[in-house]
Amino acid sequence: MSVTAVPLRPVKKGSVLKLWLGLALLALVGVAAAWIGTRNQVWTTTASGLQFRTIKAGEGAHPNEADIAFVTYTGRLAETGKVFDSNEGGQPAPFPVAEGATIKGFSEGLKLMQKGGTYRLRIPPALGYADKDMGNGQIPANSTLDFDVKVLEVMPEAQLRQMMMQQQMMQGGAGGPGGPGGPGGGEGAP
Repeated sequence: MSVTAVPLRPVKKGSVLKLWLGLALLALVGVAAAWIGTRNQVWTTTASGLQFRTIKAGEGAHPNEADIAFVTYTGRLAETGKVFDSNEGGQPAPFPVAEGATIKGFSEGLKLMQKGGTYRLRIPPALGYADKDMGNGQIPANSTLDFDVKVLEVMPEAQLRQMMMQQQMMQGGAGGPGGPGGPGGGEGAP
């Protein structure tokens, strides 16, 4: 049995160098793509231990102690991912930014956010519910909590109170004493 040998052409000078340069360029492109894909997954840790991540940056000023933030959120247990609370798809919830109005980590996190942004908070037990079992066992003691938060609006608490008073006055004028449906006037009055 005979084997026919096929002659190989010699490799030109510089071809091996071009091959290595191409592989190095490909590796750099892969590293850059990985960095771009994970740059929003960087956690910033505050002095208190709160971890904060910007998913989509917002605009404008950060809320302060005198503001109310209207947000949609989903709260999960960090260890298991189990959702324990959410208002996604519903009405935005108003949260006072002032310390003591919510758990410490959530108040601190709200002050780092901006209107129109989406954020993730990782709240350690010391800034959450600590050693308390909450929600009829839904949040075990010493749980680390993750919150996905979208900030829809931020307004001063005084402005919100004024709007609520105006709304009450308008409702009171239409259905209050002497008005239709109110005591002492309109249809159905005795």
